[in-house]
Amino acid sequence: MRLKLVPSDTSINFLKFYRFAGIFSSLLVLGSIGLFAIVGLNLGIDFRGGILIEARHNSGKADIAKLRGELETLGLGDISLQGFGTDTDILVRIQRQNGDEKAQIAAIQLVSKTLGNDYDVRRTEFVGPTIGAELAEKGIMAVVCALLAIMVYIWFRFEWQFSVAAILAVTHDVLSTIGLFALTSFEFNLATVAAILTIAGYSINDTVVVFDRVRENLRRYKSFNLVDILNKSLNETLSRTVMTSVTTLLALIAIVIFGGAVLRDFAIAMIWGVLIGTYSSVFVAVGLLSRFDLKQNDDDDGVETPQYERS
Repeated sequence: MRLKLVPSDTSINFLKFYRFAGIFSSLLVLGSIGLFAIVGLNLGIDFRGGILIEARHNSGKADIAKLRGELETLGLGDISLQGFGTDTDILVRIQRQNGDEKAQIAAIQLVSKTLGNDYDVRRTEFVGPTIGAELAEKGIMAVVCALLAIMVYIWFRFEWQFSVAAILAVTHDVLSTIGLFALTSFEFNLATVAAILTIAGYSINDTVVVFDRVRENLRRYKSFNLVDILNKSLNETLSRTVMTSVTTLLALIAIVIFGGAVLRDFAIAMIWGVLIGTYSSVFVAVGLLSRFDLKQNDDDDGVETPQYERS
């Protein structure tokens, strides 16, 4: 017996909530932009510049939790500690210290002293502000290029109306994720950029599945009006959408619980991305698509217009 989270005969009038969803999404996007402009992002060492130290425990497994607590008491600002390679290796990232090169060297020496004789410092690097700015620029370019590539792909696969609706929905997801980081002050680093690109990919994948069913139903049911076709397509793909989201969320929740501090912010961003991506595929992308005049083919099979329950 197959597990079904959504009944196969679901008949929900999703587009009845289009106006409410439009207001909510507009407030969400505007709020995210406002938070980004006023509060800003808690940029990590990748973008601000800083110090990187790689060390290896001489006699056994590195105690990351204990060491993280000791390093946070040094007063060096933002410090990130994670396992690296084997259980004996660690990677320490420290924000750029105020002052010249001597200040950076002093911070390295202080961390090395805290590590003690149990750790062998194998590599030290300093990421300057110029490199950090370059990484930030490339991160923005990666997101913009991904969105443009998605728009072109949808345009060629479907029609320009689908492309516009899809790119606005994905942009909605990206901006709301940035707003989440501005609101929570989670560290925004290269891993976060990877999370945003993953969220964009997840969202567009879900949207393409719905759009593909819309295109199929446009060809099949000429006698239906556009709203009925869109609602029918959403109901037919709802089970797949919910199952995909739930299974993805289960994996992400496990990462939040067991993945440690290094992966927690990334996993939380992905959880938000799955939720907002699922919402935008149903209410934003298809809602925007309903505002366009889509062409229907001549394949009329005589099926009556479906009636959707009022919910």
